[in-house]
Amino acid sequence: MFILNSNDTTPLYKQLYNQIREYVLSGKLPANSRLPSVRDLAAELSTSRNTVEGAYQELYAEGYIYSRQRSGYFVSVLDHDVAPLPLSPKPRKQSPLPQPSSSYRYDFHPARLDPASFPTALWRTCLLECLRESARELSQYGDPQGDWGLRSNIQQYLERSRGVICEPDQIVICAGLQQSLDMVAHLSKESHSSVAVENPGYHLPRAVFRNNSFDVVPVAVTPSGLDLDRLTSSGSTIVYVTPSHQLPMGCVMPIANRLKLIEWAASGGNLILEDDYDSELRYHGKPIPSLQGLRPDANIVYLGTFSKVLSPALRLSYLVLPRPLLASFHGLYQDYFATVSLLEQRTMAKFMEQGHWMRHVRRMRILYQKKHDTLLQAIEHHFGGRATVIGQGAGLHVVLQLHEGNAGEQEIIRRAAREGIRLFPFSATCITGEPASTNLLLGFGGMSAAEIDQGIELLSRLCFLEPQ
Repeated sequence: MFILNSNDTTPLYKQLYNQIREYVLSGKLPANSRLPSVRDLAAELSTSRNTVEGAYQELYAEGYIYSRQRSGYFVSVLDHDVAPLPLSPKPRKQSPLPQPSSSYRYDFHPARLDPASFPTALWRTCLLECLRESARELSQYGDPQGDWGLRSNIQQYLERSRGVICEPDQIVICAGLQQSLDMVAHLSKESHSSVAVENPGYHLPRAVFRNNSFDVVPVAVTPSGLDLDRLTSSGSTIVYVTPSHQLPMGCVMPIANRLKLIEWAASGGNLILEDDYDSELRYHGKPIPSLQGLRPDANIVYLGTFSKVLSPALRLSYLVLPRPLLASFHGLYQDYFATVSLLEQRTMAKFMEQGHWMRHVRRMRILYQKKHDTLLQAIEHHFGGRATVIGQGAGLHVVLQLHEGNAGEQEIIRRAAREGIRLFPFSATCITGEPASTNLLLGFGGMSAAEIDQGIELLSRLCFLEPQ
């Protein structure tokens, strides 16, 4: 006998489905036995035929029952040794909501942005305009290389602000730097097998290329950026560099080294991956021109993103491909679809067209310069001569090199976490070997000026305590 409960939140057809399914799996309804007709069972349960028909149709679709013409429904023959277990008679408890990640009073993670920095009102206006204007296009797949309007705006911005010389057809819109690097790895794996990366340097490129079966070769970073002599002797044919603001050390590659690097690429058919990291956030001096702009026809892939100034949640990035790789892109990705929402691409294009992007960049440069200067003042006041700041003047982080007598990175991070301070380990940027000195990677983008000063004051009291 089947029982339906009208007070249960589970739909009636689903209740009947669950009960018949359990009878079939437990053997209470033997194979090839005939089920009551839809009309008879509906009358027996005082319910509608649609309820019974819905349960039977779902059981039939999943193979628990079968039908014979003009004879009704019958129980299927099942191998009970491999059949799924019957449903538990106990009501399933609702899964608890996931707990929020640990919160910190002072978050010095280098990738945090100001929580109030996103231009919500302007973005909403552009988004609604795009919804009205692009209704027809939203029913179609977008160009796998990205929306032409966005690519055109990016081309104009890069030429004006970064000196990048390219055409919109060389630009590919991607869902963040991770996908950009993954795409380059696929485009180059037939002719390259090893990639040189900065050490210390960003962990993401080495993870992406390692997952694509490349040999990842660490090359030391000097005060002038990547050590070019070690690059030449490494045997690698691809190099990933952050020449305008090296991550994490903050150094700038001088023009002489940039030209040597370009010659390295030209001499052996090698490939440069130029990540223009933090290029918008330079607080002192003139902007550093891009590598690509020095030699537009060179074998250089230019990588950019909107994550560090606008929002990492949008997952918007772009590649500028040299012509030879562009042909490879069309051959490899001709059957792919766009990976970034067309609506968000159109919104970003309109945001740029109306001048909001450049105004936003200027506002963020002023905002983060104030935080940057506050951080330096706090370090000077609370650390004094016990530490040296490395890589100031750009970006959203600095490196604090501690002098002798400190407790060591692991101990400092442990103590800091206990006091509500989040630190990203500098050692995570190193591929091989331990740094000669204790370095702290201090991001400042996500905190207020007061929080920066308070956090640095507390941190200064933790770094030089005797190890426990």
